[in-house]
Amino acid sequence: MSKNSLNIESIYRIIDVNINRTQEGLRVCEEIARFVLNSLYFTKKIKGLRHNLKTLVKRLPFEELLKARDTLSDIGKITFKSESKRKNWQEIFSANIQRVKESLRVLEEFSKLINSKISIRFKELRYRIYELEKRITPKI
Repeated sequence: MSKNSLNIESIYRIIDVNINRTQEGLRVCEEIARFVLNSLYFTKKIKGLRHNLKTLVKRLPFEELLKARDTLSDIGKITFKSESKRKNWQEIFSANIQRVKESLRVLEEFSKLINSKISIRFKELRYRIYELEKRITPKI
C-alpha cells in the first residue's frame, strides 16, 4: 500500500472512533441538560439527536467497524492536560459539544467513501447540533 492510499479498514476505524466520540459527547451534554439545567426540553432534544445518530449507525456495516477497531495500538489515544482539568460544568459542556461537532464532520467526510447518502444525514445532524448549541449556550 502506498503512503497516499487509504484502505477500507482505516476508513472503518475512523468512522468507528468518531461514532463513539459523538455518542459519548452527546451523552455528556444530555446529562448536563437533564441534571444541571434541569431542562426537559433540551434533554429531549439531545436524546433525540443521540437516537438519530443510532439510526444512522444502523445503516453502516457495524460488524466491519467493530472488527476494524484497534484501541490497544491506537497511537491517538493520548490525553492532554486540558482534558484532565475542567473548572466547571460549563467547560465540560463546551468541550463535549465541540467534540460532537468535530466528530460529526469527520463522519460526514469519511462516510462519503462508503455511503454518500449517510454522509448527507451526518451533515444534517451536525447543523442541528449547531442550532442546539446556539440555544443552550445562553442558558449556561
